[in-house]
Amino acid sequence: MVTVVETDRIEMAESDNEHTLDAMFDALERMPVPEGYKVEIVEGTVFMSPQRHVHWQIIRRIVRALEDAFGLDVLVASDERIDFPGHLNGLAPDVAKLRDGAEHNARRLWSCEDVEFVAEVISRDTARNDYGPKKTAYANAEVPVYLIVDPYVGRCHVHTQPKGGDYLVETTVAFGADVDLTGTDVGLTLGTGEFPRD
Repeated sequence: MVTVVETDRIEMAESDNEHTLDAMFDALERMPVPEGYKVEIVEGTVFMSPQRHVHWQIIRRIVRALEDAFGLDVLVASDERIDFPGHLNGLAPDVAKLRDGAEHNARRLWSCEDVEFVAEVISRDTARNDYGPKKTAYANAEVPVYLIVDPYVGRCHVHTQPKGGDYLVETTVAFGADVDLTGTDVGLTLGTGEFPRD
């Protein structure tokens, strides 16, 4: 189940994104968010969704592939707030690989400019965000590779070559086949043979 909280549009119009996002996340930290829920703000709307077993198993396999390719010290974030371009996008990607040498900014957040790869595993209730406004935000930030993993249909969608708020290339791969990222900034092959279906 997803909880959606609409914010006051007038208040947001009177404040810049950074300060408004900080205030919204501060308020969320004081709320009784259930354990095991992911919280993010997409275009000014707060989404809280539970972490499901299938979802986590796929995330774990993607992180392991990154560690196998880049070593245990690879900079990977999962469900951590990263502010992206657009109106109030405090996103928490399922998996984000950061460039070598990336550091938190003064607000203790990663910079979207340091993100080289994002993977989102679809949840039924928030799929619209992953295929829509989050894809646009990642493209606007020029994240070189955006991977959408959909366990409901057993497919991966690889988006590359961000330009003008969209990705110019999309490749679809069925579960069981390898996702070839060797020609991208990620530079690895991701096996999907053990990705569970939901």
